[in-house]
Amino acid sequence: MSEPAVHIDTASQVAPYEQIRAQLAALILTGLLTEGERLPTVRQLAADLGLAPGTVARAYRELEAAELVRTRRGAGTRVAALPVEPVRHDPDQLTTLTRDYTAAARASGAGTEAILAAVQEALGRQG
Repeated sequence: MSEPAVHIDTASQVAPYEQIRAQLAALILTGLLTEGERLPTVRQLAADLGLAPGTVARAYRELEAAELVRTRRGAGTRVAALPVEPVRHDPDQLTTLTRDYTAAARASGAGTEAILAAVQEALGRQG
C-alpha cells in the first residue's frame, strides 16, 4: 500500500476501527489492493492516522477473521487470495461504506449532485 488510502472521519458515528476495516475491505474486494500486497504495520498505520495501535489491530483482526488478509510473523499483514465463490454483499457493510464515503465527500465540499455523479461515474467504469 504505497499511499494512504484509509482516512478517518472523527465526526462520524462509525468507530475508527470499523472505518479502517470497511475501507480496507472495500479496497481488497474491488481489487485496488491485490493478493500478496503488504499492508502497513499496525504501528505505522496507527501513527499515520493518529490512532492507538489497538484500534488498527482490531481492524486487522476483523479483516483476518473475514479471510481478507493473512498475518504472519516476519512477513507482516498481506492481502489474501479472494475466495473463488462470489462474495455476498452485506447490506450493513454497504450502508457503512456509503455513510463513510458521503461523509468524506461532504467534508471535501461536495454537494449531493456531485456525490451522485461521482458514484454513477464509478459504477459506469466498473460495469
